[in-house]
Formats: sequence, C-alpha cells, structure tokens
Amino acid sequence: MSRLLFIKEGVAVWSSHLDLMRALMRSFRRAGIDLKHSQGFTPHPELSILMPLSVGVESQCEIAEFSLAEGCDVPVGEIAVRMAPVLPAGIRALESYEDGQKTGKLAWLRARLELTYDGSGVGETDSSAPLRSAQNDRIEALRTLFARPSLTVQKHSKKGDVEMDIAPMIREIQVGTGTACPPSAVVLEAVVAAQNPTLNPLLLVTAMEKYLPECKPDHVVCRRLEIYDAEMNVFR
Repeated sequence: MSRLLFIKEGVAVWSSHLDLMRALMRSFRRAGIDLKHSQGFTPHPELSILMPLSVGVESQCEIAEFSLAEGCDVPVGEIAVRMAPVLPAGIRALESYEDGQKTGKLAWLRARLELTYDGSGVGETDSSAPLRSAQNDRIEALRTLFARPSLTVQKHSKKGDVEMDIAPMIREIQVGTGTACPPSAVVLEAVVAAQNPTLNPLLLVTAMEKYLPECKPDHVVCRRLEIYDAEMNVFR
C-alpha cells in the first residue's frame, strides 16, 4: 500500500468522512491516477484513511492509504504533486510515498485545542487586567484537573453511551496561551492515545464540562498536529 499525507482545514472540516473519501476518489481520477479496485459484485477503490476525523476538526497529519491499479505508471512520489491542483478547497496534499510503517505501530496523537471565552475580543489594555486574571485562574484550574489520576467521562459510541477513564490515555498535556490567540483564549496541547484504545481530544473538553463547568469554553477549535509510534517517533 502507498500513502498520501494531507491537510484538512478551512471549509473542508465540515465534510464527513464519507464526503472526504468521495472527494479523494474524484481527485485521483481527475489527476489521471488509476486506483486498484476490489474484486466481487461491487468493486470499490482500495482507498482508506487511517484515523477518520470528527466533523469540525482540523488536521495537518492525515494519512490515506491506497493501491495503484496494475499498469498505472505514475511514480508514487509524484502523486501528491499531481493531485494538488485537483483537490477540493481545504484539502492539501503534502507528500506521497510507499513502504510506510505498519498501521499497528500507530500509538499516539498530538492535538491542539484552542478554547475561547466570552470577552475574547477585549484588547490588551489596562482595563483588561480582570480578563487576564480570569484567564490565569482557568489555566491553573485546568492544569490541576488534568493532573488527576482519574478522569471518568461519558463517551458516545455505536453501542450507546459508555463510561471511560481518559486519564491513562493522556501521555502529556500542556495548558497555556498562544501568541496568535485572543487575550482570553486558553490553549491545550496534548498527546493522547491514537488507537487501542483511541482518545478523541474533544473528550478533554467533556472532562472540563463535567469537573470544571465554570471553565467550559464558548468555542473550541481542535487541530491534529502529528502522529507517533510507541517510542514517539513520527509515524509515516
């Protein structure tokens, strides 16, 4: 199997996983790249995405796996360049390659959550001192929260709602501010389990809503930054 590393952001974050798969299939065709198809009554292209994204989440480390059709003479290393002009808005191809790491080696995900609160438009003036104080209080409260040995939250699944302890699935977490963020924004950057089990970074916000409702953000922007193997080597 070959792989395509790509970014999903902007308007594309509102596309579902199925919509994204269809968009990638169309882009391969428009780029003149023939994919191998499965056998049987309903053949489909051999194309999959390693870690499907939740709607509304950005990512700069998405990986699609694919197989080229027999006779397709497009070099794998050129596929990202050929697809760049035909991909939909918000999808950008970064690299295409083969002989990547086995999927089972994928272990950790680094994600960034920007939490904004009412009053985020207030400027950094003398009158913003109460805003900075409230922000500092939130940061300290969140650091204390995510240092707890247990954080049980309710997770929605196909089998219904289940209770799960997410604390063991957090490898590291940093809470602070961002240079490009509004004055009242708080930034969480966390490394969480990527599979077996998988921790959706948005469950960190669910934990905040349960244990620190006073720190519930008015708006959340979540972005995947990188994926790693068990030894924290970049997974490719």
